Amino acid sequence: MSKRNVSRRQFLNYTLTGVGGFMAAGILMPMVRFAIDPVLKASASGGYVATSQKVSELTAEPIRVDYTFDQIDGWYESQVTNTAWVYKADDGKIVALSPVCKHLGCTVAWNTDKEHPEQFFCPCHMGRYTKDGVNVPGTPPIKPLDVYETQEKDGILYLGLLKPHEGA
Repeated sequence: MSKRNVSRRQFLNYTLTGVGGFMAAGILMPMVRFAIDPVLKASASGGYVATSQKVSELTAEPIRVDYTFDQIDGWYESQVTNTAWVYKADDGKIVALSPVCKHLGCTVAWNTDKEHPEQFFCPCHMGRYTKDGVNVPGTPPIKPLDVYETQEKDGILYLGLLKPHEGA
């Protein structure tokens, strides 16, 4: 067996490389975990939020439905209240519209403009939408109101994610 002497320069080189590797691993591991952790967490809610609205009480007249859900933002958890305009269409399908105007984000209300009854009206810039959420031509909004996915469970209305209005 041959005897190899390690010079001081080689010893320092090996030592500093090893220490540097441990330091790099200590810095990179939290970053990797931070990036991968949200992917590994499973969502238990399924995306739908229960409202207090009974489906049997819905009519062809849009009503305002407020609902509350828990929102987690980093380490801060809060309860958020949102709103939807909900009615039953002529075919019996439940329609839930976002109250946010597509012009500048103001809140629309149903049947509040005396000159244009039976429409959603945005008081900020006189924007109007038909009952099905389609923007009236010649008014400021350039897109229709967004639509919530809906689901009925045990007679209660559940609202899902917002999606763009189809067919407009």
